[in-house]
Amino acid sequence: MTDAISHLPSPLAGDPQVQQSIDAIVARVRAAQAALTGARAADPARKAAFDAAMKRTADVRGRGPIMPYLGTGHGNGPLVELLDGSVKWDMLNGIGVHMFGHGDPRMVAAALRAGLSDLCMQGNLTSNQDSVAFGEFLVGEARKSSRLAHCFVSNSGCMVNEAALKVCMQKTGGAPRIIAFQDCFMGRSITMSQIGDTAAYRQGLPLSTLVDYMPFYDPLLGARSIEMAVWHLKQYIHRYPGQHACFVMELVQGEGGFNTAPREFFVALMETCKAAGIPVWDDEVQSFGRTESMFAFERLGLGDYVDVVSLGKMSQACACLMTADMNPKPGLLSGTFTASTSAFQVGMEALRTMRDGGYYGPEGRNAKLHAAFRRHAEALVAKRPEWFPEVKDQFGRPGIAKVGGTGGMCRLTPYGGDKDRIMKLLHAMFEDGVMAFYCGHGPYHIRMLPPVGVMQPEQWAPVFEIIERTMSKM
Repeated sequence: MTDAISHLPSPLAGDPQVQQSIDAIVARVRAAQAALTGARAADPARKAAFDAAMKRTADVRGRGPIMPYLGTGHGNGPLVELLDGSVKWDMLNGIGVHMFGHGDPRMVAAALRAGLSDLCMQGNLTSNQDSVAFGEFLVGEARKSSRLAHCFVSNSGCMVNEAALKVCMQKTGGAPRIIAFQDCFMGRSITMSQIGDTAAYRQGLPLSTLVDYMPFYDPLLGARSIEMAVWHLKQYIHRYPGQHACFVMELVQGEGGFNTAPREFFVALMETCKAAGIPVWDDEVQSFGRTESMFAFERLGLGDYVDVVSLGKMSQACACLMTADMNPKPGLLSGTFTASTSAFQVGMEALRTMRDGGYYGPEGRNAKLHAAFRRHAEALVAKRPEWFPEVKDQFGRPGIAKVGGTGGMCRLTPYGGDKDRIMKLLHAMFEDGVMAFYCGHGPYHIRMLPPVGVMQPEQWAPVFEIIERTMSKM
Protein backbone atom coordinates (compact mmCIF):
# COMPACT_ATOMS: atom_id res chain seq x y z
CA MET A 1 0.00 0.00 0.00
CA THR A 2 2.85 2.37 0.82
CA ASP A 3 4.38 1.96 -2.67
CA ALA A 4 1.03 2.48 -4.37
CA ILE A 5 0.38 5.67 -2.44
CA SER A 6 3.85 7.04 -3.06
CA HIS A 7 3.38 6.66 -6.84
CA LEU A 8 0.07 8.50 -7.00
CA PRO A 9 1.00 12.15 -6.31
CA SER A 10 -1.29 15.11 -6.87
CA PRO A 11 -1.03 16.37 -10.49
CA LEU A 12 0.15 19.73 -9.10
CA ALA A 13 2.70 18.35 -6.64
CA GLY A 14 5.65 18.50 -9.01
CA ASP A 15 4.51 21.42 -11.15
CA PRO A 16 7.53 23.78 -11.52
CA GLN A 17 5.31 26.85 -11.80
CA VAL A 18 3.47 25.95 -8.60
CA GLN A 19 6.75 25.39 -6.76
CA GLN A 20 8.10 28.68 -8.04
CA SER A 21 5.02 30.45 -6.71
CA ILE A 22 5.37 28.78 -3.31
CA ASP A 23 9.04 29.75 -3.16
CA ALA A 24 8.15 33.35 -4.00
CA ILE A 25 5.51 33.55 -1.24
CA VAL A 26 7.89 32.04 1.32
CA ALA A 27 10.57 34.54 0.31
CA ARG A 28 8.14 37.43 0.87
CA VAL A 29 7.24 36.04 4.29
CA ARG A 30 10.91 35.79 5.24
CA ALA A 31 11.57 39.34 4.09
CA ALA A 32 8.69 40.65 6.20
CA GLN A 33 9.99 38.74 9.23
CA ALA A 34 13.29 40.62 9.18
CA ALA A 35 11.72 43.46 11.19
CA LEU A 36 10.83 41.12 14.10
CA THR A 37 14.05 40.76 16.08
CA GLY A 38 12.92 41.17 19.68
CA ALA A 39 10.12 42.18 22.02
CA ARG A 40 8.36 45.47 21.27
CA ALA A 41 5.92 47.57 23.26
CA ALA A 42 2.37 48.15 22.08
CA ASP A 43 1.65 51.06 19.74
CA PRO A 44 -0.53 53.61 21.60
CA ALA A 45 -2.18 54.53 18.30
CA ARG A 46 -3.58 51.02 18.04
CA LYS A 47 -4.98 50.84 21.59
CA ALA A 48 -8.55 51.84 20.77
CA ALA A 49 -8.82 49.36 17.89
CA PHE A 50 -7.23 46.60 19.98
CA ASP A 51 -9.55 47.25 22.93
CA ALA A 52 -12.54 47.09 20.58
CA ALA A 53 -11.31 43.77 19.16
CA MET A 54 -10.88 42.36 22.66
CA LYS A 55 -14.41 43.46 23.57
CA ARG A 56 -15.77 41.67 20.50
CA THR A 57 -13.85 38.56 21.59
CA ALA A 58 -15.34 38.71 25.09
CA ASP A 59 -18.84 39.35 23.75
CA VAL A 60 -18.85 36.40 21.36
CA ARG A 61 -17.20 33.96 23.79
CA GLY A 62 -19.04 35.08 26.90
CA ARG A 63 -15.79 36.14 28.57
CA GLY A 64 -12.40 37.39 27.53
CA PRO A 65 -9.24 35.28 27.31
CA ILE A 66 -6.95 34.94 30.33
CA MET A 67 -4.42 37.17 28.58
CA PRO A 68 -5.18 39.73 25.84
CA TYR A 69 -3.76 37.82 22.88
CA LEU A 70 -5.00 38.57 19.38
CA GLY A 71 -2.37 38.10 16.70
CA THR A 72 -1.90 39.82 13.37
CA GLY A 73 -0.88 36.55 11.72
CA HIS A 74 2.72 37.76 11.56
CA GLY A 75 5.61 36.26 13.51
CA ASN A 76 9.21 35.15 13.35
CA GLY A 77 10.00 31.87 15.13
CA PRO A 78 9.72 32.50 18.89
CA LEU A 79 8.42 36.05 18.27
CA VAL A 80 4.82 36.98 17.50
CA GLU A 81 3.16 40.30 16.66
CA LEU A 82 -0.18 41.17 18.26
CA LEU A 83 -2.91 43.47 16.99
CA ASP A 84 -1.85 46.22 19.38
CA GLY A 85 1.53 46.37 17.61
CA SER A 86 3.43 44.68 20.42
CA VAL A 87 5.84 41.80 19.82
CA LYS A 88 6.17 39.02 22.39
CA TRP A 89 8.54 36.15 23.01
CA ASP A 90 6.07 33.27 22.79
CA MET A 91 7.10 30.73 25.42
CA LEU A 92 3.63 29.19 25.46
CA ASN A 93 2.87 28.31 21.82
CA GLY A 94 -0.77 27.50 22.38
CA ILE A 95 0.32 25.21 25.27
CA GLY A 96 2.88 23.48 23.09
CA VAL A 97 1.12 23.18 19.73
CA HIS A 98 3.36 25.39 17.61
CA MET A 99 6.68 23.56 17.91
CA PHE A 100 8.12 25.65 15.08
CA GLY A 101 6.80 28.95 16.37
CA HIS A 102 5.39 31.59 14.06
CA GLY A 103 5.89 31.78 10.30
CA ASP A 104 8.56 29.10 9.95
CA PRO A 105 9.34 28.95 6.18
CA ARG A 106 9.16 25.14 6.10
CA MET A 107 5.74 25.12 7.72
CA VAL A 108 4.48 27.96 5.52
CA ALA A 109 5.53 26.02 2.42
CA ALA A 110 3.84 22.87 3.70
CA ALA A 111 0.60 24.77 4.36
CA LEU A 112 0.71 26.27 0.88
CA ARG A 113 1.13 22.81 -0.64
CA ALA A 114 -1.87 21.66 1.39
CA GLY A 115 -3.89 24.45 -0.17
CA LEU A 116 -3.60 22.67 -3.54
CA SER A 117 -5.63 19.73 -2.23
CA ASP A 118 -9.22 19.10 -3.21
CA LEU A 119 -10.03 18.59 0.48
CA CYS A 120 -9.75 21.14 3.24
CA MET A 121 -10.81 18.59 5.88
CA GLN A 122 -10.28 14.84 5.70
CA GLY A 123 -12.33 12.23 7.52
CA ASN A 124 -13.15 8.60 8.07
CA LEU A 125 -14.90 8.13 4.71
CA THR A 126 -12.98 10.69 2.63
CA SER A 127 -9.23 10.57 3.09
CA ASN A 128 -6.34 11.38 0.81
CA GLN A 129 -2.88 9.86 0.95
CA ASP A 130 -1.82 12.46 3.55
CA SER A 131 -3.74 10.73 6.32
CA VAL A 132 -2.33 7.29 5.55
CA ALA A 133 1.22 8.62 5.36
CA PHE A 134 0.74 10.39 8.71
CA GLY A 135 -0.36 7.19 10.45
CA GLU A 136 2.36 5.13 8.76
CA PHE A 137 5.02 7.56 9.94
CA LEU A 138 3.92 7.41 13.57
CA VAL A 139 3.58 3.63 13.61
CA GLY A 140 6.93 3.23 11.88
CA GLU A 141 8.72 5.39 14.45
CA ALA A 142 6.90 3.79 17.39
CA ARG A 143 7.70 0.25 16.20
CA LYS A 144 11.41 0.94 16.59
CA SER A 145 11.06 0.66 20.37
CA SER A 146 7.60 -0.76 21.13
CA ARG A 147 4.89 -3.22 20.12
CA LEU A 148 2.59 -0.48 18.79
CA ALA A 149 1.12 -1.49 15.43
CA HIS A 150 -1.95 0.59 14.52
CA CYS A 151 -2.96 4.26 14.45
CA PHE A 152 -6.29 6.06 14.77
CA VAL A 153 -6.13 9.73 13.79
CA SER A 154 -8.34 12.52 15.08
CA ASN A 155 -8.28 16.30 15.26
CA SER A 156 -7.71 16.93 18.98
CA GLY A 157 -5.83 15.50 21.93
CA CYS A 158 -9.05 15.11 23.86
CA MET A 159 -10.59 13.00 21.09
CA VAL A 160 -7.64 10.63 20.86
CA ASN A 161 -7.76 10.30 24.65
CA GLU A 162 -11.42 9.33 24.32
CA ALA A 163 -10.38 6.80 21.66
CA ALA A 164 -7.67 5.36 23.91
CA LEU A 165 -10.13 4.92 26.77
CA LYS A 166 -12.68 3.23 24.49
CA VAL A 167 -10.04 0.80 23.24
CA CYS A 168 -9.06 -0.10 26.80
CA MET A 169 -12.64 -0.48 27.97
CA GLN A 170 -13.55 -2.74 25.07
CA LYS A 171 -10.45 -4.86 25.62
CA THR A 172 -11.34 -5.38 29.29
CA GLY A 173 -14.98 -6.23 28.62
CA GLY A 174 -16.38 -2.90 29.73
CA ALA A 175 -14.43 -2.57 32.97
CA PRO A 176 -15.79 0.67 34.52
CA ARG A 177 -12.84 2.01 36.54
CA ILE A 178 -9.77 4.00 35.49
CA ILE A 179 -6.53 4.41 37.41
CA ALA A 180 -4.81 7.78 36.99
CA PHE A 181 -2.15 9.87 38.68
CA GLN A 182 -3.17 12.72 40.93
CA ASP A 183 -2.73 16.15 39.33
CA CYS A 184 -3.23 14.69 35.84
CA PHE A 185 -4.92 16.51 32.97
CA MET A 186 -6.72 14.63 30.20
CA GLY A 187 -8.83 17.13 28.27
CA ARG A 188 -12.19 18.84 28.63
CA SER A 189 -14.83 16.41 27.36
CA ILE A 190 -17.25 15.22 30.04
CA THR A 191 -15.33 12.00 30.61
CA MET A 192 -11.83 13.49 30.40
CA SER A 193 -12.83 16.32 32.75
CA GLN A 194 -13.77 13.69 35.31
CA ILE A 195 -10.49 11.79 34.97
CA GLY A 196 -8.41 14.97 35.11
CA ASP A 197 -7.59 15.91 38.69
CA THR A 198 -8.81 19.53 38.68
CA ALA A 199 -12.16 20.14 40.36
CA ALA A 200 -12.75 23.46 38.58
CA TYR A 201 -12.76 21.73 35.19
CA ARG A 202 -15.76 19.56 36.11
CA GLN A 203 -17.76 22.05 38.15
CA GLY A 204 -21.45 21.33 37.60
CA LEU A 205 -20.84 18.10 35.68
CA PRO A 206 -22.35 14.77 36.77
CA LEU A 207 -19.67 12.45 38.14
CA SER A 208 -20.32 9.19 36.31
CA THR A 209 -16.72 8.03 35.71
CA LEU A 210 -15.04 5.94 38.40
CA VAL A 211 -11.44 7.07 38.91
CA ASP A 212 -8.85 5.77 41.39
CA TYR A 213 -6.03 8.28 41.86
CA MET A 214 -2.45 7.26 42.43
CA PRO A 215 0.39 9.34 43.89
CA PHE A 216 2.95 10.46 41.33
CA TYR A 217 6.64 10.03 42.00
CA ASP A 218 7.89 11.97 45.04
CA PRO A 219 11.55 12.97 44.59
CA LEU A 220 11.80 13.77 48.29
CA LEU A 221 11.08 10.11 49.11
CA GLY A 222 13.04 8.49 46.30
CA ALA A 223 12.83 4.66 46.35
CA ARG A 224 10.30 4.82 49.17
CA SER A 225 7.95 6.65 46.79
CA ILE A 226 8.06 3.66 44.42
CA GLU A 227 7.22 1.23 47.20
CA MET A 228 4.31 3.36 48.36
CA ALA A 229 2.93 3.75 44.83
CA VAL A 230 3.01 0.00 44.18
CA TRP A 231 1.28 -0.58 47.53
CA HIS A 232 -1.48 1.88 46.58
CA LEU A 233 -1.92 0.23 43.19
CA LYS A 234 -2.17 -3.25 44.67
CA GLN A 235 -4.78 -1.98 47.13
CA TYR A 236 -6.96 -0.73 44.27
CA ILE A 237 -6.55 -4.00 42.37
CA HIS A 238 -7.44 -5.98 45.49
CA ARG A 239 -10.42 -3.75 46.27
CA TYR A 240 -11.83 -3.79 42.71
CA PRO A 241 -10.63 -7.04 41.07
CA GLY A 242 -11.20 -7.13 37.32
CA GLN A 243 -12.81 -3.69 37.34
CA HIS A 244 -10.05 -1.52 35.86
CA ALA A 245 -10.04 -0.69 32.15
CA CYS A 246 -6.56 0.86 32.27
CA PHE A 247 -3.93 2.83 34.12
CA VAL A 248 -3.42 6.12 32.24
CA MET A 249 0.00 7.67 32.81
CA GLU A 250 1.57 10.95 31.79
CA LEU A 251 5.27 10.07 31.74
CA VAL A 252 5.91 13.79 32.13
CA GLN A 253 3.03 15.52 33.86
CA GLY A 254 2.04 18.66 31.99
CA GLU A 255 -0.51 20.77 33.82
CA GLY A 256 0.36 18.90 37.02
CA GLY A 257 3.67 20.74 37.22
CA PHE A 258 6.08 19.35 34.60
CA ASN A 259 6.77 16.54 37.04
CA THR A 260 9.14 13.77 35.98
CA ALA A 261 9.92 10.32 37.37
CA PRO A 262 12.69 7.73 36.90
CA ARG A 263 12.17 4.66 34.74
CA GLU A 264 12.02 2.28 37.72
CA PHE A 265 8.96 4.09 39.07
CA PHE A 266 6.95 3.41 35.92
CA VAL A 267 8.33 -0.11 35.47
CA ALA A 268 7.19 -1.13 38.95
CA LEU A 269 3.66 0.14 38.29
CA MET A 270 3.46 -1.21 34.74
CA GLU A 271 4.61 -4.68 35.79
CA THR A 272 1.96 -4.68 38.50
CA CYS A 273 -0.65 -3.76 35.90
CA LYS A 274 0.55 -6.48 33.53
CA ALA A 275 0.27 -9.09 36.25
CA ALA A 276 -3.32 -8.01 36.88
CA GLY A 277 -4.29 -7.78 33.18
CA ILE A 278 -4.74 -4.00 33.27
CA PRO A 279 -3.80 -2.21 30.02
CA VAL A 280 -1.21 0.59 30.23
CA TRP A 281 -2.21 3.80 28.47
CA ASP A 282 0.55 6.38 27.94
CA ASP A 283 -0.79 9.92 27.44
CA GLU A 284 1.83 11.93 25.52
CA VAL A 285 -0.39 14.64 24.10
CA GLN A 286 1.77 17.38 25.65
CA SER A 287 5.14 15.66 25.97
CA PHE A 288 5.27 14.11 22.48
CA GLY A 289 8.36 15.33 20.64
CA ARG A 290 9.50 17.56 23.51
CA THR A 291 11.79 15.20 25.42
CA GLU A 292 15.08 13.70 24.28
CA SER A 293 13.23 11.25 22.02
CA MET A 294 10.17 11.49 19.81
CA PHE A 295 8.19 9.37 22.28
CA ALA A 296 8.65 9.77 26.02
CA PHE A 297 8.25 6.00 26.45
CA GLU A 298 11.23 5.53 24.14
CA ARG A 299 13.44 7.78 26.25
CA LEU A 300 12.54 5.78 29.36
CA GLY A 301 12.77 2.37 27.68
CA LEU A 302 9.12 1.52 28.36
CA GLY A 303 8.06 0.42 24.88
CA ASP A 304 7.50 -3.21 25.88
CA TYR A 305 4.98 -2.15 28.52
CA VAL A 306 2.72 0.36 26.77
CA ASP A 307 -0.50 -0.92 25.16
CA VAL A 308 -2.00 2.37 24.00
CA VAL A 309 -0.40 5.78 23.39
CA SER A 310 -2.18 9.07 22.72
CA LEU A 311 -0.25 11.97 21.23
CA GLY A 312 -0.75 15.32 19.57
CA LYS A 313 -0.07 19.03 19.78
CA MET A 314 3.27 19.37 17.94
CA SER A 315 2.13 16.84 15.35
CA GLN A 316 -0.85 19.13 14.45
CA ALA A 317 -3.10 16.13 13.80
CA CYS A 318 -3.48 13.85 16.83
CA ALA A 319 -3.29 10.08 17.10
CA CYS A 320 -4.06 7.05 19.24
CA LEU A 321 -1.53 4.24 18.73
CA MET A 322 -2.23 0.72 19.92
CA THR A 323 -0.69 -2.73 19.87
CA ALA A 324 -2.11 -5.41 17.60
CA ASP A 325 -3.87 -7.19 20.46
CA MET A 326 -5.60 -3.90 21.46
CA ASN A 327 -6.95 -3.28 17.94
CA PRO A 328 -10.70 -2.68 18.51
CA LYS A 329 -13.69 -4.21 16.78
CA PRO A 330 -15.24 -2.40 13.78
CA GLY A 331 -17.38 0.56 14.69
CA LEU A 332 -15.68 1.59 17.93
CA LEU A 333 -13.43 4.28 16.44
CA SER A 334 -14.48 6.62 13.67
CA GLY A 335 -14.96 10.30 13.00
CA THR A 336 -16.36 12.68 10.41
CA PHE A 337 -13.16 14.70 10.78
CA THR A 338 -9.70 13.20 11.19
CA ALA A 339 -7.76 16.40 10.52
CA SER A 340 -7.35 19.14 7.95
CA THR A 341 -5.06 18.59 4.99
CA SER A 342 -2.91 21.48 6.21
CA ALA A 343 -2.59 19.78 9.62
CA PHE A 344 -1.34 16.61 7.94
CA GLN A 345 1.09 18.46 5.67
CA VAL A 346 2.48 20.76 8.36
CA GLY A 347 2.52 17.95 10.90
CA MET A 348 4.51 15.68 8.62
CA GLU A 349 6.97 18.47 7.87
CA ALA A 350 7.45 19.06 11.60
CA LEU A 351 7.77 15.34 12.41
CA ARG A 352 10.35 14.68 9.70
CA THR A 353 12.33 17.78 10.58
CA MET A 354 12.45 16.81 14.26
CA ARG A 355 13.41 13.22 13.47
CA ASP A 356 16.13 14.04 10.95
CA GLY A 357 17.37 17.39 12.23
CA GLY A 358 19.36 16.39 15.30
CA TYR A 359 16.72 17.25 17.89
CA TYR A 360 16.75 14.01 19.88
CA GLY A 361 19.29 12.25 22.06
CA PRO A 362 21.27 13.48 25.09
CA GLU A 363 23.23 15.87 22.85
CA GLY A 364 20.29 16.83 20.65
CA ARG A 365 18.75 20.25 20.19
CA ASN A 366 15.94 19.57 22.68
CA ALA A 367 18.44 18.69 25.42
CA LYS A 368 20.67 21.68 24.61
CA LEU A 369 17.74 24.09 24.67
CA HIS A 370 16.68 22.79 28.08
CA ALA A 371 20.24 23.00 29.39
CA ALA A 372 20.38 26.65 28.33
CA PHE A 373 17.07 27.30 30.07
CA ARG A 374 18.43 25.79 33.28
CA ARG A 375 21.60 27.89 33.11
CA HIS A 376 19.65 31.13 32.83
CA ALA A 377 17.02 30.10 35.37
CA GLU A 378 19.54 28.95 37.96
CA ALA A 379 21.59 32.10 37.44
CA LEU A 380 18.52 34.22 38.16
CA VAL A 381 17.70 32.19 41.27
CA ALA A 382 21.27 32.64 42.52
CA LYS A 383 21.32 36.37 41.70
CA ARG A 384 17.98 37.24 43.31
CA PRO A 385 17.34 34.66 46.06
CA GLU A 386 14.74 36.97 47.67
CA TRP A 387 12.44 36.22 44.73
CA PHE A 388 12.93 32.49 45.10
CA PRO A 389 12.28 31.45 48.70
CA GLU A 390 12.10 27.82 49.73
CA VAL A 391 9.40 25.87 47.90
CA LYS A 392 7.30 23.51 50.03
CA ASP A 393 4.99 20.75 48.85
CA GLN A 394 1.36 20.26 49.88
CA PHE A 395 2.49 18.70 53.14
CA GLY A 396 4.72 21.63 54.03
CA ARG A 397 7.93 19.74 53.27
CA PRO A 398 10.74 21.90 51.86
CA GLY A 399 13.06 20.84 49.07
CA ILE A 400 11.00 21.21 45.87
CA ALA A 401 13.31 22.23 43.02
CA LYS A 402 12.95 25.85 41.89
CA VAL A 403 13.96 24.95 38.33
CA GLY A 404 12.54 21.85 36.65
CA GLY A 405 11.08 20.08 33.66
CA THR A 406 12.73 18.25 30.78
CA GLY A 407 13.45 19.01 27.13
CA GLY A 408 11.01 21.56 25.77
CA MET A 409 8.98 21.54 28.99
CA CYS A 410 10.48 24.15 31.33
CA ARG A 411 9.35 25.41 34.73
CA LEU A 412 10.54 28.04 37.19
CA THR A 413 9.15 28.53 40.72
CA PRO A 414 9.33 32.04 42.22
CA TYR A 415 7.59 33.29 45.37
CA GLY A 416 7.61 29.85 46.98
CA GLY A 417 4.98 28.67 44.48
CA ASP A 418 2.29 31.18 45.56
CA LYS A 419 -0.40 31.15 42.88
CA ASP A 420 -1.68 34.72 43.26
CA ARG A 421 1.79 36.26 43.00
CA ILE A 422 2.73 34.03 40.07
CA MET A 423 -0.44 34.98 38.18
CA LYS A 424 0.30 38.67 38.70
CA LEU A 425 3.84 38.07 37.47
CA LEU A 426 2.60 36.25 34.36
CA HIS A 427 0.34 39.17 33.42
CA ALA A 428 3.19 41.63 33.99
CA MET A 429 5.57 39.47 31.92
CA PHE A 430 3.01 39.45 29.11
CA GLU A 431 2.87 43.24 29.11
CA ASP A 432 6.68 43.42 29.07
CA GLY A 433 7.07 40.94 26.21
CA VAL A 434 7.17 37.30 27.41
CA MET A 435 4.21 34.93 27.14
CA ALA A 436 4.14 32.07 29.65
CA PHE A 437 1.57 30.29 31.81
CA TYR A 438 1.36 28.38 35.06
CA CYS A 439 1.24 24.73 36.03
CA GLY A 440 1.02 22.71 39.23
CA HIS A 441 -1.65 22.40 41.88
CA GLY A 442 0.28 23.75 44.83
CA PRO A 443 3.03 24.71 44.68
CA TYR A 444 2.43 26.55 41.43
CA HIS A 445 5.08 27.21 38.80
CA ILE A 446 5.76 29.32 35.73
CA ARG A 447 5.32 27.02 32.75
CA MET A 448 7.20 27.61 29.51
CA LEU A 449 6.85 25.58 26.32
CA PRO A 450 9.36 27.19 23.95
CA PRO A 451 9.16 26.44 20.22
CA VAL A 452 11.97 23.90 20.28
CA GLY A 453 11.89 23.50 16.50
CA VAL A 454 13.27 27.01 15.95
CA MET A 455 14.38 28.54 19.24
CA GLN A 456 18.11 28.86 19.75
CA PRO A 457 19.77 28.45 23.18
CA GLU A 458 21.10 32.03 23.05
CA GLN A 459 17.54 33.38 22.72
CA TRP A 460 16.91 32.54 26.37
CA ALA A 461 19.05 35.58 27.23
CA PRO A 462 16.54 38.26 26.11
CA VAL A 463 13.69 36.22 27.57
CA PHE A 464 15.29 36.14 31.01
CA GLU A 465 16.30 39.78 30.76
CA ILE A 466 12.59 40.63 30.50
CA ILE A 467 11.66 38.22 33.30
CA GLU A 468 14.23 39.78 35.63
CA ARG A 469 13.20 43.30 34.71
CA THR A 470 9.54 42.48 35.30
CA MET A 471 10.21 40.90 38.67
CA SER A 472 12.29 43.92 39.68
CA LYS A 473 9.33 46.21 38.98
CA MET A 474 7.02 44.00 40.99
